[in-house]
Amino acid sequence: MNLPKRPQEMKTKRFIIVILFLIPLLTCKIFPQTTMPEALLKENLKEQMKYLEDKTRIYENYRAIREDMFQKIKSNALDSLASARNQISSLKNINAARTETIDSLSRNLENTKTELEEITKTKNSIDLLGLKVSKSVYNSIMWTIIAGLLVVIAIGYVALKRSLAVTKHTKNELKELKEEYEAYRKSSREAREKMARDHFNEIRRLKGG
Repeated sequence: MNLPKRPQEMKTKRFIIVILFLIPLLTCKIFPQTTMPEALLKENLKEQMKYLEDKTRIYENYRAIREDMFQKIKSNALDSLASARNQISSLKNINAARTETIDSLSRNLENTKTELEEITKTKNSIDLLGLKVSKSVYNSIMWTIIAGLLVVIAIGYVALKRSLAVTKHTKNELKELKEEYEAYRKSSREAREKMARDHFNEIRRLKGG
């Protein structure tokens, strides 16, 4: 009894695939093991995969690979994966250390900023009557006091100058009064002396008559 055509074809394909996979195994047992390709020993994993892709055949979506080459690729892949994991772990540790360093530097920077603000505040402030006063306010107060003193000095100078002028004028008036007084006293004395002489002459005249 003959089988249907389609199941027969499927069996044939399966048989061919099995033969393709068995050929490398049988070859390894019958003939001495061939040497490992240099590409799988020295190239990186990407080049190794490319080598296998170029050197192996595909049939019905199946690829035949020598067992030793497959184990080598597997070992290389696991080694690469382990190396990558170690690198990732190392990078994580480095990143954590750098993050801690950055956090420490940030804290130190904040502390430095705070200290700098305190120093700047202390530098820009002056004790005035027991109170902390900023230099700008202190300068404003001092300049106000200086301006007030200058105004007082100017007013005092003007008042003094005016007082000196008044004093000088008063002295001149007093001198003039003294001179007038002396002239008046002299004229009065001369007038009294003349009157006395006239009176004396009149008395003599009367006695003589």
